[in-house]
Amino acid sequence: MAQRQLARTLVRPAPAGGRPPVGAGRKHGLPPVLDADTRVLILGSFPGEASLAASQYYAHPRNHFWPIVAAILGEDFSATPYRARLACLKAHGLGLWDTIVACERRGSLDGAIRKAERGDVTRVRRVARRLELVCFNGKTAARAEPVWREAGYATLVLPSTSPAYTRPVADKLAAWRAIAAHLGTGHG
Repeated sequence: MAQRQLARTLVRPAPAGGRPPVGAGRKHGLPPVLDADTRVLILGSFPGEASLAASQYYAHPRNHFWPIVAAILGEDFSATPYRARLACLKAHGLGLWDTIVACERRGSLDGAIRKAERGDVTRVRRVARRLELVCFNGKTAARAEPVWREAGYATLVLPSTSPAYTRPVADKLAAWRAIAAHLGTGHG
C-alpha cells in the first residue's frame, strides 16, 4: 500500500459537523512508516518545521532520534539517505508515526499545538498485526499513551529526542535501549 494511501486510512474520519474546515493555517503530518511486520511503533507528537519542509521524520540536524536509533540497531546512519534509513527501520520491525496527524501550530514547539487531530489506533491494528510495543517520544506524544494501552498494547514513554529537551544524549540512549529486546537487535 502506498504511504500516502496508508496515511489516509490511518486518520480518523471527521465526524459530521464536528470539525471545522481545514484552513490555510492547518498543518498535516507525515505518512506513517508502518507495515505488516512492524513490532515496535515509535510515536512522536507532530513533526517540527524542518521535518515538514523536508518531508522527513526527525530532519532537524540537532535532533537525537537518528543517532539514538542507529545505536540501538547497530547501524551507521551518518551518511545513509533518508529512504534507506526508513527501509532499515522496517527491516528491523520498527515503525514511525505521530500521535497528532494534523493541527494548527506556529513554529515547532509542542506547546504551540492547537486543534490537534489524532491518528486512529484501530486502523493501525489492521495494518501492523504484529505490533507489540508502542513507544512515545516525549511527554506531548505520551498524552496518547492511555488510548494505546487501553487498545491492548504494551507502552513505553521515552525521553524526547528533541534538541529542546536538554537531557544528555547518553541518558536518552540508556532509556531508549529498552526497545531493543522487542526488536531482537542485541544492541540493547
